[in-house]
Amino acid sequence: MNGNMRKTIDFNCDCGELTDGGASDSLIIPIVTSVNIACGYHAGSPEDMRRTVRLAKTAGCNIGAHPGFPDRENFGRTPMALPPGEVEKIVRDQVAMLMEICAEEGAEVAHVKPHGALYNMAAKDPKLADAVCRGIVRAAEELGAELPIVMGLAGSLVKEAAETNGLRFASEAFADRAYMDDGSLMPRSMPGSVITDEIAIIKRVTRLVTDGTIESAAGNVISLCADTLCLHGDTPGAAQFALKIKSALEAAGAGVAPLR
Repeated sequence: MNGNMRKTIDFNCDCGELTDGGASDSLIIPIVTSVNIACGYHAGSPEDMRRTVRLAKTAGCNIGAHPGFPDRENFGRTPMALPPGEVEKIVRDQVAMLMEICAEEGAEVAHVKPHGALYNMAAKDPKLADAVCRGIVRAAEELGAELPIVMGLAGSLVKEAAETNGLRFASEAFADRAYMDDGSLMPRSMPGSVITDEIAIIKRVTRLVTDGTIESAAGNVISLCADTLCLHGDTPGAAQFALKIKSALEAAGAGVAPLR
């Protein structure tokens, strides 16, 4: 067996973001092992959050907060120049909101994954990475909740910030996003940044779990050690992709299991 072969990998999806009353989420949540729930700033609402928590709890998925910039018009995918103190507060408020809903539903927030531009900016900016992690810790401490795991891009500066703030970190890879040679995600403004070809996606995730590598948009090989694999819930045909990805992972010898 290849020394880089993974026995299991978490399979996560961003949910609670669409305006279809949970129809799409209800199809994909039973397939994945972790659900990242939009917390109202870039998408979603308290009602969407509660519904998605219930779906995830019924399916036995780990529940995660998915905080983003307060920018619904651009779906949180446009960079914002906010000071670290404000970033800490918006992360704290969003994570706390989901923690409160989870407590009412007999569930818990197991992880936090920043969304969109906040995710990508924190990956490269140590001050923003620290602000994100401080906000997570504040929410947990103020509500008496367990400290959640932080999900971030493999190679992200969020890893060091998480460790500094006493948080566990999970490295994330993407099934449906193109990579630059430095391991960062290709900006969505560039053609080909979102991958929708089924064969290409299956090939990528199989290579990731068997060899620990992925091919960049330029065709170069990138080493990528991932604890969790993301499929975006707003990718066309996401539920069908999720089923095929799960089958491909199992066929490659890697089961799917939530982060512990």
